[in-house]
Amino acid sequence: MVDILEFEGMRVMHFGTTAVQGVMRIDQPNAIELEYVQQMMMWLLFRDNATHIVQLGLGAAALTKFCYHYLAPARVTAVELNPDVIETCRNHFALPVNDERLRVLNMDAADYITDFSRRRSIDILQVDLYDAKAQRPALSSDAFYAACANSLSRSGIMTINLYCDWPEHLSHIQMIEKAFPAVAWLPEVHDGNIVAIAFKEPPSIDFDDLYARARHISTTSGLPAESWVTGLYRWMSRDIDNPNNASAHNPEH
Repeated sequence: MVDILEFEGMRVMHFGTTAVQGVMRIDQPNAIELEYVQQMMMWLLFRDNATHIVQLGLGAAALTKFCYHYLAPARVTAVELNPDVIETCRNHFALPVNDERLRVLNMDAADYITDFSRRRSIDILQVDLYDAKAQRPALSSDAFYAACANSLSRSGIMTINLYCDWPEHLSHIQMIEKAFPAVAWLPEVHDGNIVAIAFKEPPSIDFDDLYARARHISTTSGLPAESWVTGLYRWMSRDIDNPNNASAHNPEH
């Protein structure tokens, strides 16, 4: 069951529980409202020429809409198992109809990502997969993350929302690290969300360059990209055994 609530100019999606599945500001339907969803766009710090962007788990379609409206001519594919979510997004969350750049597929994300025809076909993969209870990431396994890595092009990047309780974050990160040669993550937000980024090719990181790029992203898109760079800087000084400790450092830049 998909429930919709409205308050203070916001429209909120729930799946029959108190867990928030997505938010849209009614007078800015193509903006990304939630901080962790904004963080899923941190791949923009490392590349801006994506040809094919894939979203596993539609939610309230914030990422799908943002990529479609602001990152042309990239093709955008969203994969969602629940047909009611797709219908709700079309009717209440300003999700456009499919066209030559946008495809919203009603299918299982595991079936999509493990299909051999997807190999090396995706530049950016954004993963936000949860059931109605939203207690832990769905499909999280060594095999799933290996399939995600195999689906990416040579310089592909995955961002993923890990919403769960500590120390479960670490177990998911360790599975991702088995499939990707470089993985980083931002400090926890929203009482449990940690957004990680995984690279098919380890990036060369110059924080002065990243801050300059972040300022450009913020100016052109409104996204708080400088906070992502600060979060990555903190990650560089983390206690590797506890991702939450990344938030304890306050770097100068």
